[in-house]
Amino acid sequence: MTLRRIPGATEEETSSKAQEDSISTAQDQIMAAVRMATPNQQQNENIQRFAGFGIGLASLLTENILSHPFIVFRRQCQVNHHAHRYHIHPFSVIPVIVTLQRQHGFFTMWKGIGSAFMVQGIGLGSESLISEFTPFPREVHSYSTIKQFMGHVTLKMASIAITTPFLAASLVESVQSDIASDRPGVFDCIKEGFCRLVGWGSSSTTRLLPIYTLLFPTVLHGILKYFITSTVQFIVLAIHRQKLRDAGRDRLDAPATPGTMKEAYFPELVATFAGNLTADVILYPLETIIVKLHIQGTRTIIDNTDNGTGVVPISTQFEGVSDCLRGILEEEGVAGLFKGFGALVVQYLMYAAVLKLTHFVYQKLMEDFVQREHRS
Repeated sequence: MTLRRIPGATEEETSSKAQEDSISTAQDQIMAAVRMATPNQQQNENIQRFAGFGIGLASLLTENILSHPFIVFRRQCQVNHHAHRYHIHPFSVIPVIVTLQRQHGFFTMWKGIGSAFMVQGIGLGSESLISEFTPFPREVHSYSTIKQFMGHVTLKMASIAITTPFLAASLVESVQSDIASDRPGVFDCIKEGFCRLVGWGSSSTTRLLPIYTLLFPTVLHGILKYFITSTVQFIVLAIHRQKLRDAGRDRLDAPATPGTMKEAYFPELVATFAGNLTADVILYPLETIIVKLHIQGTRTIIDNTDNGTGVVPISTQFEGVSDCLRGILEEEGVAGLFKGFGALVVQYLMYAAVLKLTHFVYQKLMEDFVQREHRS
């Protein structure tokens, strides 16, 4: 570029003027580039919101709706002490579920799903109230103090204890046979939970266990599941972050692209999947004992899990956790602690399939978006 010297100006002034012109030109070029990039950035943000909503919806749908039939069936297996088929492997589960749906209708395996949502709502609401009126935090982080962590654990235990009577009512709704009982109302879980809490409607000869007997195993199961799930999630996400660091893609100033959004959403889903699976497998024997104790004395009649036809009454008489464990080992063997485990396997296989399908659909959307962006 040839500089024209201004008459009467010194060389320094001319050089300064040239620098100002060069800076101004560079600023104009940067602003033009930003204006051209803004529509693409807006498109990226819209796709990110859409992807986050879709992935979250798929996870929520799988965890709470599509998994419910297998949760119902495994609970029926767990409390059926007369069963000859334990359904420990997944291959015997689907035929019986299909038979039950043919006998009682398609929605028979979704019984109790409304009360399950209510129990979750009561748990979340109780956590919010406790955290509002106490110093116990709802969330903890790596920089939280020991005192904050212990307060958080106390909050979780208190919330589980509050939901215990309503959980007992929800378990009854989920395992009782449709042909041997009336369909529960929307708020029957709340009513039955309060009745179970205060002991209304139970005679002195009933085998129904009081809530204070159920509190310890239920809270223990809940807090152990929380610890195991959180630990596995932390490990999975730590491994993912380490892989990003090794690849040099963990910079905070990295631009948000469809590829990075996949890396942001799916590790969270995979970590949640791995945490829930690990906790459910490890705690399955304890869950079997807890479900038996909650259902005992409720005069519940369940579907026959051997072949899907007929009904079976529940008539156990355990006094607590140790007595229930001893009775299962003596009458059913170690395998009795894993009745219905095949339904758990099918549940998580389906969960994994939904995650894989969601990943595939998201990948296709991103490829189509990139192709349209290149054509434009």
